[in-house]
Amino acid sequence: MVYHRRRTVGVFAGNSFFFEVHNGYTREVFLNGEEFEGKLLELKNWFFGVIGGTIVGFHALMVMLSEHAFEKKEFWAYRAMWLGLLSWFAIDSGISIYYNALHNVVMINLVALVLIGIPLVMTRKAFRNGGNNG
Repeated sequence: MVYHRRRTVGVFAGNSFFFEVHNGYTREVFLNGEEFEGKLLELKNWFFGVIGGTIVGFHALMVMLSEHAFEKKEFWAYRAMWLGLLSWFAIDSGISIYYNALHNVVMINLVALVLIGIPLVMTRKAFRNGGNNG
């Protein structure tokens, strides 16, 4: 049962093929290339689940803001999206750099910053010129 639970969690979380390269770098940085095993693997799976839930919630909020408040050009929503994105990026990247996990900054953080930041930059004029500053 324990092995099955680990595999099931791995399919939906950090042990899936989507994170293979990321996990390899993480093992190099923190475990000298050794595998995640036993209780350490369970801790990693739990941690990825918690982080995954947080990330899903963050992006669901971003989608709701973009679908509703952006439509009305609500300036507060534009600022909130930048604040959320940049505060996450600074904290997550700072901690990753501190622990020499540069792969996380490059593979995850910079990608998200670009994918979310470019549309924000591209829409800034709409909020400046016709935005609802309420």
